[in-house]
Amino acid sequence: MKSAPEGTPRAAFTHANGTRPSLLLMEPARSGSGTGPERGTGPEPGTGPEPGTGPEPVALSTIALAFGQIGLTAYGMAVMAKLKSTVLGRRWLTAEQMNEGLALVQIYPGPIMIDFTAYVGYRLRGVRGAIAATLGFVTPSFILMVALSALYFAGASLGWVREMVLGLDAIVVGVVMHVTLDFAKQYLASTSAAAVAILAFTADIYGVSPVLVIVGALMAGALWMAPRAPAVDPTRSPSRSDPTRSPSRSDPTGSPSRAPGQAGQARRWLAIGALTSVVIATAIVLVLAEPRRLATMGTGLLEIGAVAFGNGLTILPLITNLAVVSHHWLTPGELSAGIAFGQVTPGPFLITAAFIGYKLAGIPGAALATFAIFSPSFAMTLGFTEVSGPLQRWRPVRGALAGVMAAFVGLLSAIILQLGHPVIASRASTALAGAALVAARAFKLDMIWVFAGGLAIWAAAWQLGLLGH
Repeated sequence: MKSAPEGTPRAAFTHANGTRPSLLLMEPARSGSGTGPERGTGPEPGTGPEPGTGPEPVALSTIALAFGQIGLTAYGMAVMAKLKSTVLGRRWLTAEQMNEGLALVQIYPGPIMIDFTAYVGYRLRGVRGAIAATLGFVTPSFILMVALSALYFAGASLGWVREMVLGLDAIVVGVVMHVTLDFAKQYLASTSAAAVAILAFTADIYGVSPVLVIVGALMAGALWMAPRAPAVDPTRSPSRSDPTRSPSRSDPTGSPSRAPGQAGQARRWLAIGALTSVVIATAIVLVLAEPRRLATMGTGLLEIGAVAFGNGLTILPLITNLAVVSHHWLTPGELSAGIAFGQVTPGPFLITAAFIGYKLAGIPGAALATFAIFSPSFAMTLGFTEVSGPLQRWRPVRGALAGVMAAFVGLLSAIILQLGHPVIASRASTALAGAALVAARAFKLDMIWVFAGGLAIWAAAWQLGLLGH
């Protein structure tokens, strides 16, 4: 496992069970070998300007286009690799600053890749940079998801489409099983974590709201799963990004907008407050708005975006409860199709929310759903970036994170039962689900190939009359 950068507080990079975060692979803060800086890691100290601190700030259009390219071309976990290579390759942040952002976005709710995108944009150009980066990243996948949704719902009554949806159901079950096993290995390292997972699974089976399950897991983790305080190294000198160090114009870690002193900080907080007010105002309008079904979708997705942790698939149980169980906007088969589209389109997985919105109200519904699922944690990212140092070292926060990630293992296990019920009715679909699990877990195929290959096999079997139904 790669180590945290030298001089960085270990608490900022360590989970409650003592392991380093592996949802996101951190980059080591590398140094040169005497011949100059390594490619893509920024300059050596004293040999040139820090990343992002040149005479001219990075243009908003440059930020939007760079993240738009990622959102158009990167899939699955390759998204994070592309994000990191772009940030380092363009010398926008150092490896240490990037690692601190990766650690930060895991300690509050929201989809990690979206939040990291907003973090980078905010460090480069403040609130406007965060907006440019996030819009650039999300827009390509939004357009693709709207197009796929239109094609899917237009052809849902066709026989061959129904057959392909059953194949998608099976592949999704295999993929979710793979993710659940990965999460169990990573987050159930203690008896207390396993107990939280079992309780979360049981609560979900008995119809307890996943939001309540998450809140309970956060409280249990903060109270009983917080790690011991790390040993203090009295010889450690403050790093460049030490939160106790005063910001300066040559230190991009001190001020995203590079405005010095209290006046600059006040302006940043004012901008953050204005953006947060927009999110809150949207929620209030939706509570009062008509039609009620669209308003309920918007408030429900806002709530999910404000309380759910991890990557897209960890947030899946809450979306399932909202769209399938509580309000019946989607059938389990339609949800499986939305999940599959989220996996095979580039960019963030949670663009699946646009699929739900499109079903209810076309393109306006898709736009509302996308805003609702991403905007709460986007606003949180800006505020947490300002107070990141003390927060990352607060032990109850790390314990709460351990508790909620354990709960997601239980919630995902319940999702497997729900999505798997129609799949196990057919031997062919059961076999395809098992094949998808093996392809993802044993052969470690990228998700786009798991879905493409699985659907190709399913289509061939259907043409040959081998499906047996």
